[in-house]
Amino acid sequence: MTGSVLFYVQHLLGIGHLRRALLVVDALAREGIGVTFVSGGAPLPALSCSSAERIVQLSPIRASDMGFKDLVDAEGRPIDEKLQSLRRAALLSALEAARPDVVIIEAFPFGRRAFRFELDPLINAAQSRHPRSLVLCSLRDIVVAPEDAKRRCEIVDRVRSDFDFVLVHGDPAFMPLEASFPQASEIADRLIYTGYVSEADVPRGADDTAGSDEVLVSAGGGAVGGALLSTALEARRQGCLARFNWRLLAGPNLPAPEFATLATSLPERVVLERYRREFPQMLRRCRLSVSQAGYNTILEVLGARAAAVVVPFASARETEQSLRAERLAARGVLELVRERDLSPERLARAIDRAMARGPGTIAIDIGGARRTATLIRGIMQGSGASRRLAENFVLPRSGVMIPP
Repeated sequence: MTGSVLFYVQHLLGIGHLRRALLVVDALAREGIGVTFVSGGAPLPALSCSSAERIVQLSPIRASDMGFKDLVDAEGRPIDEKLQSLRRAALLSALEAARPDVVIIEAFPFGRRAFRFELDPLINAAQSRHPRSLVLCSLRDIVVAPEDAKRRCEIVDRVRSDFDFVLVHGDPAFMPLEASFPQASEIADRLIYTGYVSEADVPRGADDTAGSDEVLVSAGGGAVGGALLSTALEARRQGCLARFNWRLLAGPNLPAPEFATLATSLPERVVLERYRREFPQMLRRCRLSVSQAGYNTILEVLGARAAAVVVPFASARETEQSLRAERLAARGVLELVRERDLSPERLARAIDRAMARGPGTIAIDIGGARRTATLIRGIMQGSGASRRLAENFVLPRSGVMIPP
């Protein structure tokens, strides 16, 4: 082993943050770096497949609904000081056991503000170690920035005071951080664009035939995908692309009652499943993809070069998926149906347009997992985890692209 990392992730509703983090963990392991992976969300089977040396599951906390305002424990009860204390102690114990060269915190301080009760002590403890652990933020390409200008300034101040670098898992040629966080220029010296973290950049096993020539409807983790799935099913009942097999992937977090309702009286040649691990490969074989516009799903669709219709999740203040989908639609890569406009008829018309258009393409960098791991290995191979080495460490563009 060339060093060690503690990687903290808190997923609240979907599973996108967790999936992206696990891809980075796998890349770190391939570089010979030991990882302690700390998960604060609901336990998921994907964790058991991780390459992490050690997995620490904190007492789970999740969002009570898609508004993300209220946090609850595994039983649906509001979190209290006792739960916070238990989690804080477990997190600090994991830090002490790992003695990491680098601490990676996903999203914070751009998000996860409600978890300062454990993240503030984690950062303080990491900075108090001898030698000090490097503290990095792992950030997706688009953030949901606070409307309050004071809060945005607080984020800038926090990055400058406590974070050595912000690893932005995106391609600035397509989506610079400024598109969603206008103050990004104030922390430009801390930003490192890694490229997108995608399963398209991961070694694969042999393919089979699942998904061949199908209409593939997917809802990511499924927690907020019920409306898309039911609308797609109704469009199919009304005759949309009835000559093809349809496969609906509901996701592990779609509530059981909604899954049961979807499963009632499925039309002929329609299959409903929870999850398929080989989803990226199935996309490569499908006739058409219908999905939301989350980070991981979009990269998988683009990597598969699949004809696509997207319905971005846009409830409450969520703007991330809409911004990504709008930019891709403007470049002619896919068809966009806004969540507020979703109906079987509008979805069917978008499907017809996507079938006529065929697969769209765009050049974006998807080498983010490997580049992140290579960067961290380079830091560790210097004189400890020194800030000077990190500042002078220039990582060449990997050349791993989804080409046009």
